[in-house]
Amino acid sequence: MKKIQSIRIFWVRNLIRQSINIPLRLQQAAPGSAERHSQGHPHTNHVQWLAPVFHKARPTRIITIAGFSIVTLAIFLTDCNSRPSTQAHKPAVVFQTDFGLKDGAVSAMKGVATGVDADLKLYDLTHEIPAYNIWEAAYRLQQTAPYWPAGTVFVSVVDPGVGTTRKSVVAKTRNGLYIVTPDNGTLTLIAESIGIESIREIDEVINRRQNSQQSYTFHGRDVYAYTGARLASGVISFEQVGKPLGDQIVKIPYEKPVLKDDTLTGGIPVLDIQYGNIWTNINDSVFRQLKLSPDKKIKVKISRGGVDFFNGTLPFVNTFGAVPEGETLGYMNSLMNFSVALNMRSFADSFHIASGPGWKVVITPAK
Repeated sequence: MKKIQSIRIFWVRNLIRQSINIPLRLQQAAPGSAERHSQGHPHTNHVQWLAPVFHKARPTRIITIAGFSIVTLAIFLTDCNSRPSTQAHKPAVVFQTDFGLKDGAVSAMKGVATGVDADLKLYDLTHEIPAYNIWEAAYRLQQTAPYWPAGTVFVSVVDPGVGTTRKSVVAKTRNGLYIVTPDNGTLTLIAESIGIESIREIDEVINRRQNSQQSYTFHGRDVYAYTGARLASGVISFEQVGKPLGDQIVKIPYEKPVLKDDTLTGGIPVLDIQYGNIWTNINDSVFRQLKLSPDKKIKVKISRGGVDFFNGTLPFVNTFGAVPEGETLGYMNSLMNFSVALNMRSFADSFHIASGPGWKVVITPAK
C-alpha cells in the first residue's frame, strides 16, 4: 500500500510539473523563438510543432490546459483515496491474567498470537489480578467488556486448576463478544450482566499450539492465546472451536443486593484498588429505592463472617471533595454502584477491608 502511494505521489508531482511548464514550452516554440532556443535548449525541439498553435492561442487557453490537468489529477486522487481498503478489519484480542509483568509469561502469550496472525491488534485488560483470584477476574471482565465492540476476543487466564479436568471454553456473549477462559467461575458475572448466547469446549486436538501436548501448566500460552488468535484472525469460526456445552457454566455464589423494608444489603465484589475505596454491587436504581432526602445521612455496616469491620454513619454525596480531607463518605462510582471512601485516604487499609464473595454491606437511613 505504501509503495503504491509513493508511486502515485511521484506521478502526480511529475504531471503537475509538466502542466505548469506547458506555457513556457509553448512560448519557446513560438515563431521567431524556435531557432534561438533550439541550440541552448535541446529539449525544446520536440515541441516546435506547437508553435502555430501557440501563435494563434490566447493566454487564457494555455492556462486552461494546465488547470484542466490539475483538476483531473485532483479528481483521480479523490477517487483513489475514497475507495475502501480491501483488507478486512480484524477484531481485537484483549488479555487478562494473574501473571503480573515480572517475567515473560504475558509476552509469550502475545508471541503465540502474533505467530498466528501478525496483523492482529493485541491489548491488555490487566495482568495484576491477585494470584488465583477467579472472582476478581470475573469482575474485571464485567467491568470492561461492555465498552468493546462486537467481535472482540477476550483471553482471560486466572487458572488455579490448570492441567486438571476443568474445561477450557470459548463463550459467545449476547452482544457478540468472545471470551476464551477456563470454566472455573470467570464467566459468573458476564453471564448475569451481558448474557451468554453459546459456549463451546475447546478441542485441544485441533486448537492447541503445535508440539505443546506435554506441557500441562501453561494453557494460557498453548491453548487460550492460540485459540483466541485463531478465532480473531478468522482461521477458525466459533463453531470450529469445539463441541457445544449448552448454557451451563461454573458460577461463584456471592451476596446479591436485596432491599427489605428500609434495609439494603449487598456485597463487595472488588476494591478501587489504587485508592482503597469500597465498591459494592448495589447499583443506583436499587439504592434510590431507599428514598433518601438530599441532606440525609446513611448508616453503613461492613462485615465478613459475622465480624464487623466498619459500623458508622456518613453522608451520601456526589464526589470526594464534598467532605473534608480524611472524612468518610458514600457516593456512586463510575459504574453507578454505591461505594464508600475516605477523602484522600484508603478506606480499605484504614479498616482492614478486602473484597470477594464473603463480604457483606448493610445500608440503612440514619435516624
